[in-house]
Amino acid sequence: MASRTTPFSRFEWMIAWRYMRGIGADGGVSIVTIISLLGITLAVFALVATLAVRSGFRTEFVDTILGANAHVTVYASARTTEQGGIERGIQDYDGWAERLVRVPDVTRAAPLIRGQIMANANGRNAGAEVFGIALDDLRGIPRVAGAEAELEGDLARFDEGIAIGSGLARELGVMIGDRIKVISPEGVKTAFGTSPRVNAYEVVAIFTAGRWDIDRTRIYMPFAEAQSYFNREGLADEIEVMVRDPDKVDDMAMSLLQQAGDGALVWTWRDASGSFLRALTVEDNVMFVILSILVLIASLNIIAGLIMLVRTKSRAIGILRTMGLTEGAVLRIFFLCGVATGVTGTLLGLGLGVLFVQNIDFIFAVVNGIGQGGVWDPSIRGIYALPAELRLVDVLKSAALSLGLSFIVTLPPAWRAARMNPVEALRHE
Repeated sequence: MASRTTPFSRFEWMIAWRYMRGIGADGGVSIVTIISLLGITLAVFALVATLAVRSGFRTEFVDTILGANAHVTVYASARTTEQGGIERGIQDYDGWAERLVRVPDVTRAAPLIRGQIMANANGRNAGAEVFGIALDDLRGIPRVAGAEAELEGDLARFDEGIAIGSGLARELGVMIGDRIKVISPEGVKTAFGTSPRVNAYEVVAIFTAGRWDIDRTRIYMPFAEAQSYFNREGLADEIEVMVRDPDKVDDMAMSLLQQAGDGALVWTWRDASGSFLRALTVEDNVMFVILSILVLIASLNIIAGLIMLVRTKSRAIGILRTMGLTEGAVLRIFFLCGVATGVTGTLLGLGLGVLFVQNIDFIFAVVNGIGQGGVWDPSIRGIYALPAELRLVDVLKSAALSLGLSFIVTLPPAWRAARMNPVEALRHE
């Protein structure tokens, strides 16, 4: 009777290693092993790199949203004026702001004036959106005037002019100190109707928020000047609220409504960008499933390699079985052959993926240079560069998927080898 052996003994590792090398006339087996190894390596690399890019894109996109826009916008519901018109402005905007900032975890509440205008300079025209805001409140916007912003000019002179986005500055061909015309169709009201209002302002600051649509269209104007320019004397269009944890804005909505008072409405950053973020989530899940299938296909090469190995080594298996090797030992030997390929390919793929993420800026610059700057269009993707964020959970998911599939696909051919009849294996020898 065959004696029992300790699982994964040293001789089992030695035999598995000899089989994997494909010595002598059986060298073709090693070629299949190399192909399987390359397939798993490239599949895991693609999975890690894709997950890192998707995580980086999502993080950068959300960061630019939260860093340059209100986390919560509070505005007044429409009401009828004494003249029969419709008014949506906030009259007691200072009182609203003072009450809103009392809500726990609210860091800032700033009255705003918003309006659409046409900007003109150097014979060029561009549509833009004006945000009327006080200087102290402007300094509290991280991506515009905070530590995260790329700012040119002197923001201390904000009350003497306007601050514009870098994309708009390029579009109009202006620099610090230049003047641009701001044209609003809703200007001076006369007996003959409303005539456009045209004012010229000095550019005192140029900011880069990191979002193409913001840098290309946004102008910040002193709050009092914006009230006068847009005929909003004594009114504010909305209150811009910043909170400590933007992920909890939905839980704060009721408290904000209660503090603002009757007739108040709220609009959170999730309401504004929720559909896009949900689309990103769906895309991330679909991408993970597709790349998981790619890893599975690469892992199936292990089956082909092991089937070839079992057929090639059938005589050796028969001899080992007649010498007393158990079925379990044979199963473990061929299991080690397949698992070694999966583990090695997984580690190499993880290494390549991490290396790719760490050097993505250089790789992106090279690819964009080859494509003459047309590979990444910020007007479509919103941000200026391809970001990547390596997360431990993504690395562990990739490793677990690859190793799990490698272990599973290894079992059928290893079990077949273990169940081989030694008499049948040696009959024709």
